[in-house]
Amino acid sequence: MNGSDHSTYELLRQLADSWVLMGMAAIFLLLVVWPFLPGMKRKSDAAATMIFKDENDGQ
Repeated sequence: MNGSDHSTYELLRQLADSWVLMGMAAIFLLLVVWPFLPGMKRKSDAAATMIFKDENDGQ
């Protein structure tokens, strides 16, 4: 292994330890907050009751 391989490894490790970790945390927080946004209640309720939509239709 020469010196350039080692420095590439160190660079990728530093990126993974800092920026990639912060990016993953930001995506996680976005996905956690998404259902609680103001316009999402109606869509969430519709998705939750979608399986019962045709249960009593036609009877």
